[in-house]
Amino acid sequence: MTKYYLLTPGPTPIPPEVAIKEALPIIHHRTSEFAAIYKNVAEALKGVFRTRNEVYILASSGTGAMEMAVVNLLSPGDEIIVASCGNFGDRWMKIAQGCGLKIISVCVEWGKVVKPHEIEKALKNNPNVKAVYTTFTETSTGVANDIMTIGKIVSKTDAVLVVDAISGLVGQQFETDEWKVDVAVSGSQKGFMLAPGLAFITLSDKAWKLVETSKLPKFYFDIKKYKKSYVTNETPFTPPVTLIVALEESIKFINRRGLENIWIDCKLLAKAARAGMMALGLKLFGEVPCEVVTSALVPIEIGAKIVKVLGEKYGVSVAGGQGDLKGKIIRFAHMGYIGKADLLIGFACLEMVLVELGMKIEKGKAVAAAEEVLLNGL
Repeated sequence: MTKYYLLTPGPTPIPPEVAIKEALPIIHHRTSEFAAIYKNVAEALKGVFRTRNEVYILASSGTGAMEMAVVNLLSPGDEIIVASCGNFGDRWMKIAQGCGLKIISVCVEWGKVVKPHEIEKALKNNPNVKAVYTTFTETSTGVANDIMTIGKIVSKTDAVLVVDAISGLVGQQFETDEWKVDVAVSGSQKGFMLAPGLAFITLSDKAWKLVETSKLPKFYFDIKKYKKSYVTNETPFTPPVTLIVALEESIKFINRRGLENIWIDCKLLAKAARAGMMALGLKLFGEVPCEVVTSALVPIEIGAKIVKVLGEKYGVSVAGGQGDLKGKIIRFAHMGYIGKADLLIGFACLEMVLVELGMKIEKGKAVAAAEEVLLNGL
């Protein structure tokens, strides 16, 4: 029998005390019992997002919240800036293209990060831009953008800043209000340690002014419906009740540990993962590595095989590259319920796979390098 270890950047492992909540008898969503749970969760989400504004819960993947952040702010023909450095930044582009928006691209090579001064220049050259869309932690490449600096730049204009924080929220410091992020979106299957199926979105007062003039078509993702239902501790449409019940337990888990302590934990695991990759002679991929996933270049001839053998033979699930990076990189996640022992097991198994695939490495070196970091701390 194979025991499975999940080191992917979503879904991530689910703590038993959270998973068990999904096995409880389901309750009806139009009851005072569920309303109390929803109210508690909605209020607690403000603390996780580090915002004073309401946070709305959607029955969708994170991409649903991304679409909501486009169709509720804009009208056909509006100009926007998309600042992308990877697959998920490009997703903003694809959503916007489907909505008939005029896109000013501030995109960089995958593995690089968005340069704030390029956004500043694009805003000066395009004064009619309504919104700037970008990504916090780009998990397709393993980098983190400087949202704090970008927020300062955008806040001095009439445009709003919209950030995909789907993978980075909880695992890496993200300050919605302090960093002047007008719209932030996230999802349940990353730092929140839940199954996929929930998305979250929060808007600033500046963003709400755009909502009032938006003319793009929407129905299910009409955020005004969610705002209206929020007052009565409900959702406008049938919510995934069991996931929200489990989310309440997940947030308790986060609060017991403390958000700042979780950031420190992920930073330590990231440092250990980088040390392990380099000990194997693998070059880190990513200009400014994020703290929720570590990417490293691997020989193209065995890149896809590494992921396959790790999963099928050893039960360790890691991620490969996407798009043009397919077969060129591997990605180890260290967010959510992924801990020190999981990371060490992952590297031990990776070493065996690399040996089996013909790479000449010193067995135990990656594990030792990761151990050294974990023992000595940051």
